[in-house]
Amino acid sequence: MFTLASIHIYPLKGGRGLARISTALDRFGPAGDRRWMLVDPNGQFITQRQLPGLARVDAVPSARGLSLGYGDDALEVVFPTSAPRDVAIWDDTVGACDAGEEAAAWLSARLERPLRLVYLPDDARRPVDPTYAKDGETVSLADGYPLLLVSAAALDELNARLEAPVGLDRFRPNLVVDGCAAHAEDDWRRLRIGEMTLTVAKPCDRCTVPAFNQRTGERHPELLRTLGAYRRGADRKVYFGQNLLYAGTGTLRVGDQVEVL
Repeated sequence: MFTLASIHIYPLKGGRGLARISTALDRFGPAGDRRWMLVDPNGQFITQRQLPGLARVDAVPSARGLSLGYGDDALEVVFPTSAPRDVAIWDDTVGACDAGEEAAAWLSARLERPLRLVYLPDDARRPVDPTYAKDGETVSLADGYPLLLVSAAALDELNARLEAPVGLDRFRPNLVVDGCAAHAEDDWRRLRIGEMTLTVAKPCDRCTVPAFNQRTGERHPELLRTLGAYRRGADRKVYFGQNLLYAGTGTLRVGDQVEVL
């Protein structure tokens, strides 16, 4: 058996991550993960792919909504009460609530482009791609799946090939497993972590985001080229980590045993 070494959530899609000692899994994924998102004036989602400076935005869930930080500046955003509006995320259209003018102006000024902040309400429903979801699973504003798992050894293998090592935050995982071989997760199909049984949906094909420093937004010119040299599939995509699905709800804790079923 292996060990769940760390848990991470990303309250604002594209913003900085937060480490957690434990997390509840609800019907969206880890509690509080990617429930907030930036969109352009047309309602199209914005991530670090278009706006690397998002890596400098701190976002921490609060009892009233979301605490935002950018350098020495801070803003408290309350849960919006406006009616949901349609926003686009990849091929999906989902109803999300606009967080208002103050949040939009604050984020637009600091990231230097027109932006709106939206929130996925509790009663929203965004189905996972039915090609992979067999039990009607739903997801938050994550790219497509409620959980992303990587092995700690996978990063070690990458860093052995880089002149300047990088942190695992580049790959924005929810779950990091220790004790297994690098990329052992490629061969997993079902696993049990603590009280939860999870299913591997598909490998995670990587975009440009891992090239960006998750504290500064600066680009690492070597990373994607190095990763592509040994992790490129027959379809020419570069893979690192596995997307997971699960049924029901439960809790994951750092230190849980990870059993491959």
